[in-house]
Amino acid sequence: MSNTYTAIFERDGDWHIAYCPEVPGANGLGRTKQEAQASLASAIELIFHDRREDALRGVPDDAERGIVVVG
Repeated sequence: MSNTYTAIFERDGDWHIAYCPEVPGANGLGRTKQEAQASLASAIELIFHDRREDALRGVPDDAERGIVVVG
């Protein structure tokens, strides 16, 4: 899955905190802005993976699956 999302960066002492307003619960943390951004990207990927697994549990066995590409 490839797409772009907004990353908001804030400082808390020596730490950089990142969050994504489009993906509730997606947060990152790092000693540098780059570490926080990488941490945020990992969080977004994990959230989407988890949501996909949860959503697909309820799909009937005889349903047809396909893909849709956004952007």
